Amino acid sequence: MIILLPIVCIALGVLIPYVLHLQPAHGIEATYLAVACIAGLDTVCGGIRTGLEGKFHNDVFLTGFFSNILIAFFFAWLGDKIGLDLALAAVLVLGTRIFTNLSLIRRFLLTKWQDERQRRKLQRQSAPATTNT
Repeated sequence: MIILLPIVCIALGVLIPYVLHLQPAHGIEATYLAVACIAGLDTVCGGIRTGLEGKFHNDVFLTGFFSNILIAFFFAWLGDKIGLDLALAAVLVLGTRIFTNLSLIRRFLLTKWQDERQRRKLQRQSAPATTNT
């Protein structure tokens, strides 16, 4: 059930601007907002992964969420001030982490599904043997 919370929040984040008829951000604000969203998405993917692994902690998630957003925002701002596109570097690093987390989530769920199939197969095979004796 807790895995649905990030999905619902992402859906709300997409729907609210359409319902309220908000104008899209332009210029440097759009860059800062995009970097902050990617940082938040990275944290959400990491939270889902740790939740599936049974290692999720609310305090670690919340502090990671806000610190990732602030650090990514700071990199984008600093890059803007010194004339380098550090926002691109932040997005590259965070994008890599997102893909890594999604890969681990996929692998975890696939292994869990395969183990469940194997367990059911073994139960079916052992069930006739126990009824015949």
